[in-house]
Amino acid sequence: MRVRGVHAEWTKARTVPGTAWLLFGVVALTVLLGALASGAMPEGGDPAKSAFMGVTLGQAVVAILAVATVSGEYGTGMIRTTFTALPRRLNVLAAKGLVVAAMTIAAGTAAVLASAAMGDALLPNGLSLAAGPILRAATGSVLYLTLIALLSVGVAALVRDAATATGVVLGLLYLTPIVTSLVADPDWYARLQKLSPMTAGLAVQATINLDQQPISPWQGLGVLALWAAGALLAGAATLRLRDA
Repeated sequence: MRVRGVHAEWTKARTVPGTAWLLFGVVALTVLLGALASGAMPEGGDPAKSAFMGVTLGQAVVAILAVATVSGEYGTGMIRTTFTALPRRLNVLAAKGLVVAAMTIAAGTAAVLASAAMGDALLPNGLSLAAGPILRAATGSVLYLTLIALLSVGVAALVRDAATATGVVLGLLYLTPIVTSLVADPDWYARLQKLSPMTAGLAVQATINLDQQPISPWQGLGVLALWAAGALLAGAATLRLRDA
């Protein structure tokens, strides 16, 4: 049943024209912004954060792709057909999450490798993936995008509507840091930075001045993983309780 579900979701994904364009968008936007940031990196800046800056833009396309994979069937009414063919709804959600994660890993890996190559060419001292911190930033960037995809799948399963789900995810990613920056109390500011999915998750890209970061690289990615897990659990619970 699980294999059938994954095969069905993969067939849907690869036969929808928009999927290929969205995956291309993830790569193109990530590399483009990374190249611009690498070429304009200030003195004393973090080379890895500059090279992989495009992840902050590519994640929006990842979110749109993931939400569309779940919410698209609700919009067309095809979700009832899917649940008729595969009555175990949690298996359907798991299959969607697996397919979206696989596509994101593929696109994210291509984007990060291309960004690293651009960074090596544009940064004053180059960028070598052989260096441990740089490799961690690159690997972490791919994992970050994958967790954003899973977070988006969970939110889409929870709210169903594509526009609403996309708004919720993008709000969590981009509005939370803005709200955090308005907090005057330094202690609360630091706490909110550690809890914000984007601020915490992107800590994995830091390779210099780690003691000045609000949270350590892998702990920050762990915070994002908790956000993704929470969204998936909420989406799964809602999926089981409602009619369709």
